[in-house]
Parts: sequence; C-alpha cells; structure tokens
Amino acid sequence: MSENGVVLRLEDLHVYYGGIHALKGINFEVPAGKIIALIGANGAGKSTTLRSIAGLVRPRRGKIQFLGRDITGLPAHDIVKNGIAMVPEGRRIFPNLTVMENLALGHYIRMDAEGIRRDLEWVYTIFPRLKERSWQRGGTLSGGEQQMLAVARALMSNPKLLMMDEPSLGLAPLLVKEIFNVISEINRRGTTILLIEQNAKAALEVAQHGYVLETGKVTLDGEGKALLNDEKVRKAYLGEE
Repeated sequence: MSENGVVLRLEDLHVYYGGIHALKGINFEVPAGKIIALIGANGAGKSTTLRSIAGLVRPRRGKIQFLGRDITGLPAHDIVKNGIAMVPEGRRIFPNLTVMENLALGHYIRMDAEGIRRDLEWVYTIFPRLKERSWQRGGTLSGGEQQMLAVARALMSNPKLLMMDEPSLGLAPLLVKEIFNVISEINRRGTTILLIEQNAKAALEVAQHGYVLETGKVTLDGEGKALLNDEKVRKAYLGEE
C-alpha cells in the first residue's frame, strides 16, 4: 500500500496526440477502497487519462504512481500484472469465444487455481446470467450481458484497481441501474474503482469523490454528493438550469 492509503496518484501528467495537448498537467489521487469518478464532456481527456494509466498511451511528462511504485510508461501487460484492470469503452469482448473462454482470458496472468475458482464463483454470484450463458458465444449476448461479461473478465484478474470507461454507454435505463448496483457491490467487497462516465448523476451517486475534467485539466473536485449539488456541475453535466 502506498503512503496514506493512496492506491493511485497522478502528478502533473501531460499527454499529446501528435500536436494536440490532450492532458495538461493532471493531478489526482485514488484512495484505497473508494470509488472515484471522473466526469466531463466528450474530449475533456477522461479516456486519455485511463489509457495513460493502463499503459496504452505514453505520457510526455509527469508521473503515475501505483501502490507507491512509478509505473509511468510501463507496457500494458506489465500494468495488468501490477494489479490494474480496465473495462474498456465499447466492451471489447471476444464475440467468437464463449463466456467461459472470455473469462479465462481475464485470468491468464494468474497461477493460483484455487483463487481463480473462488473468483469465478464470486463473478457468477454477481452476474448469474453469465453462469446461465457460460457456453454461449459472447457475440450472441445482449448489450447489457456483454457489458457484464466485460466487467467480469476484468475482475477475473483479481485487480487491486478496477478502471471502468463508460460502463453504462448504450444501455437501457433499467440496465444502467443494474450496472451501477454491481459497481457498488464490487466496491463493497474491497475493490478500488476509478470510473469515467457520461452519466454524471449515476457516477456521482455511487462515488465517494469526483473530479471534473475540462479540456485536459482538472477544474473541480469534491465529494460525490457535494458535486451533485454544485450549481456549475448541475448546469453543465446534469442538464439542469
């Protein structure tokens, strides 16, 4: 564990895509055992932040610390081995593989057969529909079931930090509620979560703390409930006047 119970710390992170300055000195912390939400408009830098942490984008400047270790610029497979899993936007499951085969890809780095079996039971407890469909190909699942599979696959790596990129995107309102209930349940079992989400209201209702990103900078942060009641946040992200 890092000092003061902080799992992840970003310090002055700058990321460029060619000539575009996508992240302009991002600073924030993710404390152990919490849900932290990043909210902001499209193009604010939310996905770039997650991709940088996951090792998919190399920052030009700044530092990413995970459990007290500098992981800036490490390749993505080393990031997973360190204990960070990501549920990508758009699910990215393998449509031609069965549910079980997709889940097996989630635990490919693990050698603890007993732990894998225990986590599979836990995942099937959270997502009973996946157990019912364990023999089905991922591509035949509904959108909501595919999102559940994407989350379950990430959990099978037994992450210390679970990052989720737009988990409610494209889901019907009832399924959105179900996904956020699941996010809370995963967190109650001890997994730290970093969440980015267009549905700012749903994200801030489950998050203990939130950060608002605008054009590559953190412009506001506070407790989730406090941000829900912030006039600027309400107007910009909750569609309220």
